[in-house]
Amino acid sequence: MPVPLQITFRDFDSSDAVKARVEEEAEKLGRYYPRIVSVRVVLEQPHKHKAKGNTFHVGIYIEVPGEDIKVTRHPGTSAAHEDIYVCIRDAFDEARRRLADHKQRQRGDVKHHEGQPHARILSMFPDHGFIRAGDGREFYFHRHAVINGEFEKLEVGAEVRFAETMGEQGPQASTVTPVGKQNHAPLEPPPDTTIATSRP
Repeated sequence: MPVPLQITFRDFDSSDAVKARVEEEAEKLGRYYPRIVSVRVVLEQPHKHKAKGNTFHVGIYIEVPGEDIKVTRHPGTSAAHEDIYVCIRDAFDEARRRLADHKQRQRGDVKHHEGQPHARILSMFPDHGFIRAGDGREFYFHRHAVINGEFEKLEVGAEVRFAETMGEQGPQASTVTPVGKQNHAPLEPPPDTTIATSRP
């Protein structure tokens, strides 16, 4: 059953191609979480600076049983926000992470941290980071995946527990939980391993 979808364009002309991309991403959300009640997407181009290029905002408002999920993507330092399709992709990636968190809360998974694998923070960026699990695998995580909003308190080498999920670009951490007083152990990359510095 198609997800009830409302698309709003603000400060720039509507586009059939952009609308089709939003519809495609919303359909993926519906397949991932069939209990979605409705999705509203707001596409904005609030500032037009010829020197800096045109940047876009994308807001996604998802109604699910027991919760309303809000995702907003604002211009950052990257020129990627000058591409509406990249901004849509990033916003819907975040929406999937938020839906994954919602599903886990429904199942009570987040309360059972003892069963989650341990990892250490490998690298940190303004809105995301990477962790390395005990088996050597590396996982991307977004700032909203960190429990209790403690993203800013995380440091490289800190020990965390995490829940693994499958994202658009492969496995990632859907929830990241700091382990008590942070135990900062040095992180040495294994031989022939390249440390991830940014998400593609």
